[in-house]
Amino acid sequence: MLERIFLELGPWNWMVLGFALLALEILVPGVFLLWIGIAALITSAISLMLWDASAWVWQVQVLVFLLLSLVSAYLGNRLMGGRNGQSDQPLLNRRSEQLIGRTATLTEPIREGRGRIQLGDTLWLVSGPDLPTGTRVRVASVQGSELVVEPV
Repeated sequence: MLERIFLELGPWNWMVLGFALLALEILVPGVFLLWIGIAALITSAISLMLWDASAWVWQVQVLVFLLLSLVSAYLGNRLMGGRNGQSDQPLLNRRSEQLIGRTATLTEPIREGRGRIQLGDTLWLVSGPDLPTGTRVRVASVQGSELVVEPV
């Protein structure tokens, strides 16, 4: 059945698939179907040139399409910069790390290494040397969701 569809529509199968994938990319954006759609259109162009060749059977076409899909996805990832690009706001979703260097006053004393400070509207759990309530401290680092403080 698949072979009959390929033979009846010819190289236009790949063109229809390519444009369908490009249309899906518009409806469901994610910049991935774009590269597969481009691979289908390239396969269509190759099919138009090689359609009468005896070696250009549908199995070879599918293999060429799969290979072109991988190559175009790889090149697209390289072209778009991937996910390893430097951000202009590297601490955007790392709220506790944004607090390093800030100073605050202890709202609860640090006893046995643990206490609390208030920064903005949030009460933070802190660790550090034992200090009384009201002591000014500076956030030195972060361990998990706990701030490590030192006296100012």
